[in-house]
Amino acid sequence: MNFKNLFNLQEKLDHHILEKHNLHGKAFFPNKILALQVEIAELANETRCFKYWCNKGASPKSEILEEYVDCLHFILTLGLEKNYRDAEFNIHIENMQHNLTDQFLNLYVDINDFVVCPSKDHYQTLFEDFLCLGLSLGFSEKDIESAYLNKNNMNHIRQLSGY
Repeated sequence: MNFKNLFNLQEKLDHHILEKHNLHGKAFFPNKILALQVEIAELANETRCFKYWCNKGASPKSEILEEYVDCLHFILTLGLEKNYRDAEFNIHIENMQHNLTDQFLNLYVDINDFVVCPSKDHYQTLFEDFLCLGLSLGFSEKDIESAYLNKNNMNHIRQLSGY
């Protein structure tokens, strides 16, 4: 995955938002953290992995992928805010958990660790665990990048149209 390109695209979107809404000099780390937590919850909801009481299956893969890249936007913007765009990410498939519910819960632990200590190591762990979740959901790197590009373009259009 071309992380350099993803960070560059996210930086342009973030800059566009800051300019359009005149937000320079304001701190948004807590807002971005909460936004990521909400987006992860929306993603989990689309997978329905935790809904043991429900017979309805997961949403279509395309909807799950769209929610996944919504999360990716906030993970990238958090990395930009902390100047971690040069971080390296390695997925350790042998460490992947196969239970989606456990993976979602682990992401919340990762986020909490990052809030308590926003180090590059905690950021890398969060990002790597998020990438592992994408693999568990059946997404290829190409799927993720393509969906991110589409959603990033849509987000620029939304900003231009008064979103």
